[in-house]
Amino acid sequence: MSKRHDVSITAGAERDIAEIVEYIDVSDSPQNADRVLDGLLAAIGKLAELPERGSHPRELLALGIRDFRQVFFKPYRIVYRTVAGNVFVYLVADGRRDMQTLLARRLIDERME
Repeated sequence: MSKRHDVSITAGAERDIAEIVEYIDVSDSPQNADRVLDGLLAAIGKLAELPERGSHPRELLALGIRDFRQVFFKPYRIVYRTVAGNVFVYLVADGRRDMQTLLARRLIDERME
């Protein structure tokens, strides 16, 4: 039996999720917004069981940073870090965005909070 990890969503990642859901609600439909919210929360919830399953973001590997991992609820990327058995979700973003800049800015900002 595998150990369950505590999963926390940072304030920045909570804002990301709220913005994604609001955008879909306005530009598409409330039903699709709910579907995306459920999918994102399910993907985040699965991190409690096996956080090591995620891949390392290539943009961070290029900088020699191996502390973070990612899972997908396409097209969204969920970037997180495991520290002392706890999982911290730092970023939820559309993978089609400029992830290099977004990751660098967010991870620096999160460390400052």
